[in-house]
Amino acid sequence: MDTDSFRRAMGSFPSGVTIATTTDPAGQPCGITVSAFCSVSLSPPLVLFCPAVSARSHDVLRDAERYAINVLRPEHRTLAMRFATAGTDKFARAGFRAEGGVPVLPSALVSVVCRASDRYDAGDHSILVGEVESVHVNDGQPLVYFDREFRELSPAPLLAPPGRVDRYRDRPLFDTDGTDESHAA
Repeated sequence: MDTDSFRRAMGSFPSGVTIATTTDPAGQPCGITVSAFCSVSLSPPLVLFCPAVSARSHDVLRDAERYAINVLRPEHRTLAMRFATAGTDKFARAGFRAEGGVPVLPSALVSVVCRASDRYDAGDHSILVGEVESVHVNDGQPLVYFDREFRELSPAPLLAPPGRVDRYRDRPLFDTDGTDESHAA
């Protein structure tokens, strides 16, 4: 398997776009755009994100005892690009405020403030697991990363229009001979 094929395959899976933030030992804010983010557990409430080892802020995020994950909205596209670019003043006029010592974006769709729980090395990324201390949720839609581009969700529901048949709703998962038609592994 070659790297380009793997990259294309993973780009076929849509993900949300977040900015992970913390402060360095001198109290300066740092952060990075991250699309590898998910919930891990409800009890205790755990989430994880995966910063690239090559990112300038990687070591600060990996060593941080507290951090925030800010789930972005479509209007944060420029901010996502800024936080994905090295050497820029990422926090200038971005609207972050401090909560418990970490930068939080009040206009984010969701912000979770976490205490570091576990850290794992994983190839060219790290897996950082945090126990959620607080959550802020706003109304709206998420910014989505798919096929190597930022995108928005369609407001249209995934239901068939009136008068048309939804070809998946009433279709059996298996033929009468027991073969799976879904082609899923």
